[in-house]
Amino acid sequence: MPEWIEGRVTENRQWTERLFSLRFSAPIGDFKAGQFVRVALELDGEIVARPYSLVNSPGGPESEIFFNIVPGGPLTPRLATLQQGDVIKVADKPYGFLTVDEVPAARHLWMIATGTGVGPFISILRSEEAWQRFEKVVLVYSVRTAQELAYQDVIAQVCKQHQQLSFVPLVTREMLQGAINRRVTDAIVSGELEQQAGIAMGPGDSHVMMCGNSAMIVDVMELLKSRNMRKHLRREPGHITTEKYH
Repeated sequence: MPEWIEGRVTENRQWTERLFSLRFSAPIGDFKAGQFVRVALELDGEIVARPYSLVNSPGGPESEIFFNIVPGGPLTPRLATLQQGDVIKVADKPYGFLTVDEVPAARHLWMIATGTGVGPFISILRSEEAWQRFEKVVLVYSVRTAQELAYQDVIAQVCKQHQQLSFVPLVTREMLQGAINRRVTDAIVSGELEQQAGIAMGPGDSHVMMCGNSAMIVDVMELLKSRNMRKHLRREPGHITTEKYH
């Protein structure tokens, strides 16, 4: 069981009707870019907690999570109403293995996200290890509407700083210039994803990290298996890393 510590909200940013970024100060332990932390509120005498990836880079004075309101959910509607100075509960230690130091040797790193699954990858982009290890880094960010493409200022800044980053947005329910109007799986099958990234995705030189919709992860995993790519395990190095919060 986690030890709960007090966190205090410093900013609540609303991106869309349902998307929010909550920034808070809390003395959590050291974390690696890509890890998650449990955040909780006491509701009707019960502590209700959920895991959220940290969006900020390690070592900063504040932590940040990116979440969407789950209709009928007990926690996210309340998190969305928090204001500066409000108190939350935060687990004292981050967890998770969706981190660059867990990735075996590869030339190219692919990070595929849907929705708020982009959170851990924003943290990785803000850190240094990926730029020191990989010749090419590809961020694939799939959303339904253009308005849901959050953190575009951060991504644009990283693109300027690191020319090895290729950003490939996918918007599935409307047309947006520069974005692929397909689901991730369809863009892989058609070849459009790799064409826009400028590199191929295969077992010889690529590692794929995925976070987001579980159906997307399962479907992409099957496509990659057909390319002789397999899930990465510490005891058996592979080509695919995914995050499981539960």
